Amino acid sequence: MRILFMGTPEFAVASLRRLVEDGHELCGVFTQPDKPKNRGMKMTFSPVKEYAVSQNLPVYQPLKMKDGTALKTVRELQPELIVVAAYGRILPEDILNVPPYGSINVHSSLLPKYRGAAPINWAILNGEAETGVSIMYMAKELDAGDVISQVTTPIGPEENAQELTARLAELGAEALSSAVSALKSGTARRTPQDHSAFTYAPMLSRELSPVDWSRGSGQIINQIRGLIPWPCAVAQIGETKFKLFHAAAGGNTSAAPGTVLSAGKQGIEIACGDGKSLLIQELQAEGGKRMSAADYLRGHPLNV
Repeated sequence: MRILFMGTPEFAVASLRRLVEDGHELCGVFTQPDKPKNRGMKMTFSPVKEYAVSQNLPVYQPLKMKDGTALKTVRELQPELIVVAAYGRILPEDILNVPPYGSINVHSSLLPKYRGAAPINWAILNGEAETGVSIMYMAKELDAGDVISQVTTPIGPEENAQELTARLAELGAEALSSAVSALKSGTARRTPQDHSAFTYAPMLSRELSPVDWSRGSGQIINQIRGLIPWPCAVAQIGETKFKLFHAAAGGNTSAAPGTVLSAGKQGIEIACGDGKSLLIQELQAEGGKRMSAADYLRGHPLNV
């Protein structure tokens, strides 16, 4: 099938790679414009562009999707199908309607739950036991189109958002492969979403980072897991501000929330608001490097 692919981050690369491996004709790849990165502000390709260039696929990086230029390009490419995976841009209806097979999206949640920009993060932040990937027809309303197929998977109790993203990328690529085959053979299902049951997964921001020790230990652990790799949970411990990367459940305590109970080889134990503690096991001091709490404490002992 002649496919126009649209995607940007690492999550999308697995889907693009699978389309290439399946032998489809990739008539073009749309991805976000190159962006300056790190201290040198060097212009950097998106992961999708890096892969597309390595495969000699034609790359397009429109600045806008609604000024007519993108629509003109899409029409000239004459795709039979548009496949979108975490592109990061809202597509106008006139673009969605160009291909005869329509436009489909690889969305990393079990729709109608977690429509929006950060479904993987919010599933973990909210303590969900399972999530998955939906392959859906794209519609005017964000993530509201009919579903072709879904794959469900449990969320590991210690799995963070970065790890889950990598796993869902592969599950999504497999589901996409099957969906494209079904579309081509005319056997693809079309199941309307229950719009009354939808939940929203908005973009992340640094406002989500500060840890509130009056919350339960499980909620804080989910916050730490759900905000990796960005913006990360942040806490002030003693005189130092830390990004937190891994924590485990501790024991029962009657200490006030935020009290440092112990600091040693097992990590930094802090009282939470539910009468339990948690053990911070991996962190990064402001201006420092990411490391285990035990390694940090060897050079920076905490008075408890």
